[in-house]
Amino acid sequence: MIRLPYWQRVAVLLLCAAGIGLAMPNLFYTRVEQSNDAMAILDRGSQPTPELTTQLAGWPGWLPRRLVNLGLDLRGGAHLLAEVQLADVHASRMDALWPEVRDTLGEIRAETGGVRRQQSAADELRVRIANPEAIDQALKAVEQLARPIVSLGGLGSSDLEVIVEGSELVIRLTEEEQAATDNRTMMQSLEIIRRRVDEVGTREPSIQRQGADRIIIQVPGIGSAAELKELIGTTAKLTFHHVQRTASSRGLQQPQTVTYPAMDEPGLFYVLDRTPVVTGEELTDARPDFDENGRPAVSFRFNPSGARSFGDYTAANVGLPFAIVLDSEVISAPVIQSHIPGGSGIITGSFTVQESNNLAVLLRAGALPAGMVFLEERTVGPELGQDSIDAGRWACAVALLAVLLFMAGSYGLFGVFSNIALLVNLFMIFGVLSLVGATLTLPGIAGIVLTIGMAVDANVLIFERIREEVRTARGPARAIELGYERALSAILDANVTTLLAAIILFVIGSGPVRGFAVTLGIGIVTSMFTAIFVTRLMIVVWFDRRRPKRLVL
Repeated sequence: MIRLPYWQRVAVLLLCAAGIGLAMPNLFYTRVEQSNDAMAILDRGSQPTPELTTQLAGWPGWLPRRLVNLGLDLRGGAHLLAEVQLADVHASRMDALWPEVRDTLGEIRAETGGVRRQQSAADELRVRIANPEAIDQALKAVEQLARPIVSLGGLGSSDLEVIVEGSELVIRLTEEEQAATDNRTMMQSLEIIRRRVDEVGTREPSIQRQGADRIIIQVPGIGSAAELKELIGTTAKLTFHHVQRTASSRGLQQPQTVTYPAMDEPGLFYVLDRTPVVTGEELTDARPDFDENGRPAVSFRFNPSGARSFGDYTAANVGLPFAIVLDSEVISAPVIQSHIPGGSGIITGSFTVQESNNLAVLLRAGALPAGMVFLEERTVGPELGQDSIDAGRWACAVALLAVLLFMAGSYGLFGVFSNIALLVNLFMIFGVLSLVGATLTLPGIAGIVLTIGMAVDANVLIFERIREEVRTARGPARAIELGYERALSAILDANVTTLLAAIILFVIGSGPVRGFAVTLGIGIVTSMFTAIFVTRLMIVVWFDRRRPKRLVL
């Protein structure tokens, strides 16, 4: 006798209800999208207006409001492929290092007889020593400027390589430091671009690193590639301010002060001097480091003009906090422990290694660290995106109708059960896509169309096995039970191999290939669930009520 325990019936029904409930907002896409946008605007502290209030009320707050994000090819927008000029960063590091090298060698001027910077390649610093006999002493002094690298790939190595060529010192970044610097630069560029794009309220941009020095930027809903290039070129505003006090609200603005919220502490505000001590334009480097006690920290370096201003300020404000402000938010407010001359310092706190990495990226995110060359730019109009959506709808509708007619005509009532499970499967696919915040692209629609055809494979296997058992003169209950048992191994083999293929496509693929792999993988999992459990539940309920003497398939 076929049976399903009560808890299994409840679990199947709850999962189906959850999938349908999560997918439901996509049937009212525009209303939910407008409501979500209004909520986001109000959460950022904007004053409510009648228009925002009407949009917010367009979708009840107690209902799910997650949507499947539409990709560039469905919504329209701009696509850019940018190459980051990493060599510029190496040259900037060498230029910023020269004042520190000059001051260090100035302390042993009596022995060296003076130093002078020489012409050199962009990624190295050459310093001529007036007294060649003091070259070894100068070498040891400059080597003291090297710092350990804080990265998994360069752990235990130093950041500078100093060699002697005749009467000159040649200073370069080590290979490990170049790799770490390139990685930090790419992380910084990604962070800056993401912040710039998010600031204009675009929905679900795709900003991904490609290879060693390239970034793919896809922003749905933006007017053109030229507009996106202009947006990315806008630099964030990074400033360092004196802290007057903290507060629990913005309060009234004074002419001499500004009040900014803390980035990671909701409800905390800092009242700062309006005029910054130094700005991000004078910051040349910020990277993860360790303090004297071996705890994660962040070290930074200013250019010569910033170094003078910061040194004078820290000498006069030992023991007081200063605020690091990025885009009108205080990302950190460390206490000045001592006078910081030379333009370099360290920010300490209760950081983990990951947090120190993140803070270094944020500190450096005030401006693009290097130039970008746009290798490819493309604009997809909203009309073309709508055409893609319409074509995808037709493809899904035709495929769905063909499958429904085939199953109902081939297997009768059991085929109807399979069709109901197929419709539930489609809702569950969109429910999972909405839940995980996946982006649906045109190849993703192709994955859904393919899933519609594949979703009934399991039911076909089961129903054919039931037919075979019926022909052996077994009773209806036993035939159904054996049909499910003996088809299960074939169902698992077919679906698991296809799922593995989808996983491989997702891991090694990119862009459209990954979009196809996501919908295909999700569709395989949900179709197995609906084919094995949902159809079985309907058959069990039907059998308990009707108790047929024979099965007609």
